[in-house]
Order: sequence, then structure tokens, then C-alpha cells
Amino acid sequence: MTASLYQVLAEILGDLSKHMSSDKRYQKLLKAWLELVPSDACALLKLEGEKLIPCAVKGFGQDLIGRQFRVSEHPRLATILHSRQYVRFDLNSDLPDPYDGLIPTDDGLLHVHDCMGASLYIDDQPWGVITLDALIPGTFDQVDPMLLHTLVRITEAAIKTADLIESLERKAEHQTQVVRAISDQHHEHQMIGRSPAFVQLQQDIKTVAESDLTVLITGATGVGKELVAQSIHHQSSRHQQAMVAVNCAALPEHLVESELFGHVSGAFSGASKNRSGKFELADGGTLFLDEVGELPLAVQAKLLRAIQQGEIQRVGADQTFKVDVRIVAATNRDLSVEVAEGRFRADLFHRLSIYPIAVPNLADRREDIGPLAGYFLSQFQRKLGNITLALNAQAEHALYQYQWPGNIRELEHLLHRASLKAFSNRAQAERIVEIELKHLDLDVTEVPVSMPSSAVDEALPQEILPLKDWVDVSQRQYITQLLTRFGGNKSKTAQALGVDRGNFHRLLKRLGLS
Repeated sequence: MTASLYQVLAEILGDLSKHMSSDKRYQKLLKAWLELVPSDACALLKLEGEKLIPCAVKGFGQDLIGRQFRVSEHPRLATILHSRQYVRFDLNSDLPDPYDGLIPTDDGLLHVHDCMGASLYIDDQPWGVITLDALIPGTFDQVDPMLLHTLVRITEAAIKTADLIESLERKAEHQTQVVRAISDQHHEHQMIGRSPAFVQLQQDIKTVAESDLTVLITGATGVGKELVAQSIHHQSSRHQQAMVAVNCAALPEHLVESELFGHVSGAFSGASKNRSGKFELADGGTLFLDEVGELPLAVQAKLLRAIQQGEIQRVGADQTFKVDVRIVAATNRDLSVEVAEGRFRADLFHRLSIYPIAVPNLADRREDIGPLAGYFLSQFQRKLGNITLALNAQAEHALYQYQWPGNIRELEHLLHRASLKAFSNRAQAERIVEIELKHLDLDVTEVPVSMPSSAVDEALPQEILPLKDWVDVSQRQYITQLLTRFGGNKSKTAQALGVDRGNFHRLLKRLGLS
């Protein structure tokens, strides 16, 4: 070995311990080749399927990056790839040169020149090729074959190590995000309800969850579209992996593509290191695209490709790679209108809406207002200490009268504010804190003490029932109201009913309320 080879080898080995993008590492490998093998152009091409994709070049025009060379259409590249030794082509070879017109010359023509290349194998599998071109014939006559053999082995080892490091970094980041996503999901609210609309929603979720179909969840703001997405994921075969959520409306337009697909170091100002996108982090799991109707048209095209082909490309990278992701999207827009007005791609709309699910407004499922209120109050009282939050009759009835334009989210926020107001005004030793009408931010007046007739009508069964069944219905409704009033506290509800705890729990189980 020559001294220069030792120097190049030391530099390559030193680079392996440094954090850098794959693109930069490939460029430095080409630099090492050019220092030891005099040539005018050098290219490193990676095999992806049946194509060789340039991932680093020196001495070529800029348009070489982005080209794809199908191996079967380029016999010189095929010869190099299928040989385990370096290949040097005869000056008068009849095989067409794949780089004709791509190496800058004074007259724009690629005249007779020296051309050679070597295949690169990782673990006995073809990784790609490296090619060298010299415009002066005979340039490669004095190149030591042992030097070429050594450079090939060093290049293979460097690529394998770099790929392994990048794979480990990607897996570590993925696992971190998976743990974070799963942890976040454990703190989300449950789906609560018993109305016919809610029962139908649950049935739709169960039907589609067991498949891998793309789902489009539609509904107004605040109806709980993300909870529906989480329920689909938790009932699917992917439930042990993460559901990664991204709010498309909250991302600056210039960062949407990077957020979804990731980027490589140097892809844009501020991109100091490689970063995985949401698609990579959701690999094996579910990607929830909230407010998908807000995506820019340019990003919609890449999203369609990712969904159709299961293939993504980081911003600034030349390579693509496969991901296994289930897409669940949500929007409060009418995407058919967005398509008609040119703001959303028709092909993407049809691809997303293979299985549409419409989430009903809270005003269309009024029977669920009581159970939802009880759930939220039980959450709030845990944060406020050893107390019980309870709605008085007028406050509860006001909730049933209100139209809820902000849906479940508005109900949650309203009850949170009301809980804090009632808690701050309580007597110091008072453990049962009653929420009154005055604590609610509702524009209602003269609320009757009796249950609003609309709520009663909606709660009544639609068919005629035997007396015993109607007694069960009445008991279920009355106990549900009391549970709501006492913030879900079963002991206090049993005490108010004059029933011992054991019998009360058996009654709850029989009525389906346990």
C-alpha cells in the first residue's frame, strides 16, 4: 500500500465516528477515490429495485442527480453490477455509454475515453456500483489492480457501517417517538355515549378497524374526530405500535413536507442533521392526519404517492424507501367542495375516503350530554383534590337545552370553567361542590326545574316495551342522571338512593351501567 492510501483509509475510518448525512458521506467516499485514481468524473449509484440511482457524483453536470438508470437498458452498468471484479471497458467497445451527453466537454460530445467501474456488495447482496471516466485514453493503464480491490472493500465497509449507524439512529428515534405517542394516547379521553348515533358510530369504527383501509373522518370542530381515530387504531392489528398524529393546519407551509417525510442534513436553512418525518415514525402503525384539507396542493401530490406506493423521500434526499403505514385522516371541511373549487386533489380525496366515517354533532346525540358531563366532572375533581363535583338540577337541564355549536370540546371547557368557579366559591370544609346555573357560561334564562321535554322525548324508547323493560329503562335514566350529578361517585349515588353498595353495584351491572 502507498502512503496516500493509508492517509485516505485513515480519513474514511475517522469519518465513520462523525455524525453526517449519507449524502455527505458518499461525497467524501468519491473524493477518496479521486485522490487515488485520476479521473475526470466519478459516480456512486445505489441499486433500488431494477434501477441504479445516482447518490453522489463528481465531474458530471448537475442533471445527473435525479436520473434513474434501468439496469436492463444500460449494458455497461449491467456488466459492472453483475461482476464481482472491477471492469474496464475497451476503448472501442460497442456497448453504449450511459453517460453520453452528461459529462461536460468543450464541444458537448463524449469522445473515446477511458471507462471503468466496480460493483459494491453488502453481505453478498448487490448494493450498487461506482464508475470512473477519464477523458484522456490510457489514463487507467497504470492503476494498480490491488489498489482498486482495496478501495472497493474499504468503500463497501464504509457504506455498510454508515447504513448501520443511520438505521440504528432511525430506530432509536422511532422508538422514542413510539413511547411518547403511546404515553400521550394513554392520557386521552375515552369515548362516552349511549345514544343511537353514538352506537352507530361505534359500529362503524369496529367494522373498519379490523381492516387496513384508509379512513376519512368528517365532522364539525370539537366532535371528537381524534378520539375516533384512536379508537380505530386501538381496535386494529396495529394497536401495539404507535398512532402518530400530525395537525396539518398547525404547520407552516414551508415545513409541512419536512414534517411528514423528514429531511436530510443541509436540505434547507436550519436543517443541521437528518430528521425522520411522521411517516417514518408511524412505520408499522397508524398515521393520523388531522385537518388534512389544509395541506398545500404541492404536498398533496407527495402524500398521494406515499399512500399509493408506500414509498417516501426525505426532503433533500435522492433515495426513497418503503414504509408500512395505515392512514386515518380527518377534516371539518367538505372535501368534495374543495375538489370542485380546485383546492384539493380529486385523486387524493378518493384515495383517502375509501371508508368515510361521519361523526355526529353533540346536538344530534343529546342523550350523551349527561354521561359526558359526568365523565368530565370526574376528571376535574381528581385535579381539585378530595371533593365531589355535582350539577344541580337547573345546571344539568341547561346543558340539555343548549345547542352546543362547539360540540363536545365546548362542553368540556365550559364544565372545566364552571368547576373552577364553584370550587373557588365553596365553603372551606365542603366536600360536595355543587355547580349551579350561575357558574355556567350559557345564554339561558328561566330554566325549568323539570327535565326539558326534548331531552325526555329523545331518551324514550321508540317502540312499545313490556312494563318490566320500561322499569329498567326508567331506572337506567334516573341512575345515570344521579351519577352525573355526583360526578360519577357511585358511593354517594347509592347513598342518595338508599341502596347499600353491594346491591347498587349489582343493579348497575344488570342495567349495563357498570
